[in-house]
Amino acid sequence: MRISSAAARILSATFFLFVAVPLQIARAEYQSRQAISSYEEKKRQTNDIAVTIVVSGLSCTCARFAEDIRNVVNDLRPDGQRVLPVLGVGGLQNLQDVLFLKNVDMGVVDEDNLRLLKKRDPALYANIEQRVQYITKLYNSEFQIIARSEIRSYEELRGKKVNFNLKDSQTEVTADIVFNALKIDTVRSYYDNDVAIKKVIDGDIAAMIILTGAPQALFAKLKKEDGVHFLPFDERSLPNPGVKQVLADYIPAELTHEQYPALIPDGRTVPTFANRALLVAYGWPENSVRYNRIAKFVREFFARIDQFHDGARHPKWNEINIAADMPGWTRFKPAADWLAEQRLVAARQHSPASASAAEGNAELKLAFDQFVDQYAANKGVKTISAGEQEILFAKFRQFLQAQNSTMARSR
Repeated sequence: MRISSAAARILSATFFLFVAVPLQIARAEYQSRQAISSYEEKKRQTNDIAVTIVVSGLSCTCARFAEDIRNVVNDLRPDGQRVLPVLGVGGLQNLQDVLFLKNVDMGVVDEDNLRLLKKRDPALYANIEQRVQYITKLYNSEFQIIARSEIRSYEELRGKKVNFNLKDSQTEVTADIVFNALKIDTVRSYYDNDVAIKKVIDGDIAAMIILTGAPQALFAKLKKEDGVHFLPFDERSLPNPGVKQVLADYIPAELTHEQYPALIPDGRTVPTFANRALLVAYGWPENSVRYNRIAKFVREFFARIDQFHDGARHPKWNEINIAADMPGWTRFKPAADWLAEQRLVAARQHSPASASAAEGNAELKLAFDQFVDQYAANKGVKTISAGEQEILFAKFRQFLQAQNSTMARSR
């Protein structure tokens, strides 16, 4: 039977309407579902590998540390690890961001932050040491005051304009403690560092304070011609009863020519004190998604810790001590577990090579003990505090590195 051309067109149209169109719709819906599925999977993978670290600001040593961590640890494969530094305010606010902000996993804070927050609001922060836990000590943050050349001591800042950095920054919090302990009243300002240093150089304010790991990038750019210098903080240069209390609460430190060659003469140092900067995390319930994500980061970070001693990294990496205990703080369990595993592995190694290494470590410890004894004798004291020993160990390490370099050149 022959079908007319008109009928053929009708049949074709009918087929298109009732067969082809539904097939196209079904295909489009399938492709859309596939696209949504791929999008959701990519979104899941991106979030599964990402952790955030809140730091104080671009010029802070903590920002450089976060950048170094990112550069060493980052692996953007679906099962890798990604570190996202986040610019915060610093100090107490960083700790509160870890505690309260939804998308902040970790932060760089100073050791005394727990004590200060609990003192500020005992009820709100009653169990903060369980909710925010430390992963490791990173470095020492030195208390640094740049003053105009005519200002020779802290006492000469009395009644003068002094910048305490931003409100609630770690600098402002610690500076408040120090100047209250010294009973030195100043006219306080709260400019950011870039504005403050210009005002010091221009003579609008007498001094500015920064608590951060030396060398601080902003101060490293200064020259003698700028008419500024560092103020010393010790009992000899500052005969004030409050000095002893500050040095008891913090650790002795010094600023060196190597850190600031344009401001500190070769062979000279400027005494000060320091606070320990810690990497902390929120204490998520064990085996929760966020807990496992940070635990994975800890394993990746600790496993690569030797890579941070590369000369390309910030010199403050020489001060990291992942095994250091922080009184008053609770260690994040995955960090404690990793350290325990490493100690167990070391204890199980009984090869001649490990015995040789142990003998070498014993000799190194003996050399360091002698180094400490000599330092104590020169100082005229019988004992050296744990904080001072930590500073001395960094010096001892630098001494050994210099010795090794000298020996290598002589071969």
